[in-house]
Amino acid sequence: IQTDALLGLQIPRTTEKDEMVFIMYHQVNELLFKMILWEIDQISLSKTEITAEKFSKHLMRISRYFDMLCSSFDVMGEGMDVDQYLKFRNTLAPASGFQSAQYRKIEFASTELINLIDARFRDSIDRNSSFRNAFDHLYWQAAGKDYKTGKKSYLLTIFEEKYKDEFIRFAEFYNTHNLWTIFKSLPQDVKEDEDLIKAMRHYDYTVNITWVMAHYNTANHYLNIGGKTAEATGGSEWVKYMHPKYQKRIFFPDLWSKDEIENWGKDV
Repeated sequence: IQTDALLGLQIPRTTEKDEMVFIMYHQVNELLFKMILWEIDQISLSKTEITAEKFSKHLMRISRYFDMLCSSFDVMGEGMDVDQYLKFRNTLAPASGFQSAQYRKIEFASTELINLIDARFRDSIDRNSSFRNAFDHLYWQAAGKDYKTGKKSYLLTIFEEKYKDEFIRFAEFYNTHNLWTIFKSLPQDVKEDEDLIKAMRHYDYTVNITWVMAHYNTANHYLNIGGKTAEATGGSEWVKYMHPKYQKRIFFPDLWSKDEIENWGKDV
């Protein structure tokens, strides 16, 4: 398992001891993201018939990984001194939590692109527009673009320089191989399987509410001090960008009632 290589990848930039906690915790997250992508592909790239049992099995594995991610946020929320974090966080700029390329791929591989469009444009965007146009309207663009001027932040610019072409290729492939599209193509009796529907809803809620709120509450712990909200390292308006009630990111919208969608994230 190449332990020596793994244990040699922690390189702090400051002398603050809790920076090592920050580094290793995020590395653990990325390993779990890789496990999630691996499980998604057991469905998306399957050469055999997709049964309700197989779909549910891999979805619950994925949800289990996200359950670990959600519960582990105490490592960040309670495991670092605020004073130390506020010192070493300055060395992170212009890095931001949305810069996980693997997490973006998880989203692309989970649902249709329209469900990842910024809520402000979701009803009006041409669903037949190019992937590049859709990419420019993804919800997380709100964290790095001034829509009054259209100007992108330095953070978003360098993130796109590194990943945009790769993301577009990935999104084009998973446009027909994402979990939601595959689910909708299954025989009716499979789509009506109660265990599968339960697994789909659990995954959707875990990723788009529980996980997001765990991240949100941790950011709030470190960035909302004395009633004053600090700017995120990436320069984003992180409160509205992160909270699920604003963007209502939902992977499998047809599996939720109108009332559930309208109140998405409001009770947390």
